[in-house]
Amino acid sequence: MSDPLPPYPPLDPTTYDLIIIGTGLPSSVISAAASSSGSSVLHLDPNPFYASHFASLSLPDLTSYLNSNTLSPPPPSNNTHDDSSFLSLDLVNRSLYSSLEISTFEPDILEETSRSFNIDLSGPRVVFCADESINLMLKSGANNYVEFKSIDASFVGDSNGELRSVPDSRGAVFNDKSLDLIEKRQLMKFFKLVQTHLADEKDVKVVSEEELESSFVEFLEKMCLPNKIKSIILYGIAMLDYDQDDGETCGCLLKTKEGLDRLALYITSIGRFSNAHGALMYPIYGQGELPQAFCRRAAVKGCIYVLRMPVTALLLDKETGGYKGVRLASGQEIFSQKLVLDPCVTVGLESLSSLTDQQKETIRVLVPKEISSKEKIARGICIIRGSVKAEISNALIVYPPKSLFPEQLTAVRVLQLGSGLAVCPPDMHVLYLSTVCDNDDQGKTALLSAMSTLISPHVPENLPSDSVDENVTAEAKPLLLWRALYVQELVKGEFGGNISSTSSPDGNLNYNEIVESAVKLYEQLMGSEELFKEETSQEDTTEDNDGDGVEIED
Repeated sequence: MSDPLPPYPPLDPTTYDLIIIGTGLPSSVISAAASSSGSSVLHLDPNPFYASHFASLSLPDLTSYLNSNTLSPPPPSNNTHDDSSFLSLDLVNRSLYSSLEISTFEPDILEETSRSFNIDLSGPRVVFCADESINLMLKSGANNYVEFKSIDASFVGDSNGELRSVPDSRGAVFNDKSLDLIEKRQLMKFFKLVQTHLADEKDVKVVSEEELESSFVEFLEKMCLPNKIKSIILYGIAMLDYDQDDGETCGCLLKTKEGLDRLALYITSIGRFSNAHGALMYPIYGQGELPQAFCRRAAVKGCIYVLRMPVTALLLDKETGGYKGVRLASGQEIFSQKLVLDPCVTVGLESLSSLTDQQKETIRVLVPKEISSKEKIARGICIIRGSVKAEISNALIVYPPKSLFPEQLTAVRVLQLGSGLAVCPPDMHVLYLSTVCDNDDQGKTALLSAMSTLISPHVPENLPSDSVDENVTAEAKPLLLWRALYVQELVKGEFGGNISSTSSPDGNLNYNEIVESAVKLYEQLMGSEELFKEETSQEDTTEDNDGDGVEIED
């Protein structure tokens, strides 16, 4: 049963330049940018927490959210006023999640600590030190409200349990015991070529235009790199999903130009911040801190926030078919020039048959689209006791296509996080897993295979000790305490004139594509050529940093 709505007083004012529903990362970026430009913004969320599908939640809240996030009728409206000048269309929330499985193996232990977790709904996800989300935080001033810590190490794994290090410096290459001397020299030679290309020296043409348009995997083969180094570059650094050696299953081979761009992001991320080790960072307290940082920035600039407030209906002008406003669950009608909606909000199908062509055009972004076969991502979350890699707390592991089993079509990414990031109790770790998939069974099979490679199966207390596999015991794999598996639909944001929608969390490791889509949508909405044109100052922050994390600064 859903919680009753709090007794909110009527909102004042009732008219805004922009209303935004949902506080996910794209919505929060748009809210902060619009508020900074002087627009009046009302930002609503039906949830009792910020960040929507990008949230970091306690264990009970995560379980409740996943179990309740299903297609449901709109909440009853308290509004009895019928304004004949408006056409009211009911809005519903469709679920982005399917095939949910939640298993608890140590309920007593977890019950005591369940509120000590900050678990990401859209993991695994990290931030590259040089990616667009960091640049946008610096430009907007949102960096004042979030702190990061480095990911200790990255690995490329296989079904035998071998984890090969992904080098993040010249020293790391030469200290890597899995590479022989010739392989180390080949890798350093390749990195030097990439850096020369990125330097963009006019007199030095190290990569031809023809090579830039060829496939990246062909370019790597031309460099005579051995397969294990190719695998590290393609899946541990460029973070590709599909098998680049199999054109039939891949569908779209990455071009060399795009591959070098991905390497550039990785290389320029290393050493960008003096107190960050390697290329990757993670926000303390979870990924939900990033949307909240932009929300705080928007609030400083005058944006009004209301949580626990669903929007039940869309208001259209009966004569013109144009957008006018929304009706809240409280019954109040609020008006705006433009509206941005969460990706799970849609219009009731029964309402469509009676609409005119103009009215259908106004709400076109809300009409459910036919989903193509590859617009899903399987996600997994494990709470474990122990670490998948001795003496390393925070680590990224990538399993390239076919590395776990022959039918594995896409890479599986695994992110382990420890208590130093304030996401779990001291004696535990959280594992996030994801893989792009055609269907639910395919994705979950790949995730379970990665889990079985990294984690010991749970052994009941009453099971005789001599029945436990000695090999499993000898490997000292971490013990599984809790697990969730689910498949998320991927929804692209869409500009629709006065009514637009934002993107759901995607299948990437970082936020580059999500941020780019939010920037593009903002420019289409507001006609602005540049977000956060006026630089913000540091005095707006109210919190001092006294930890040992990474504070990002210009």
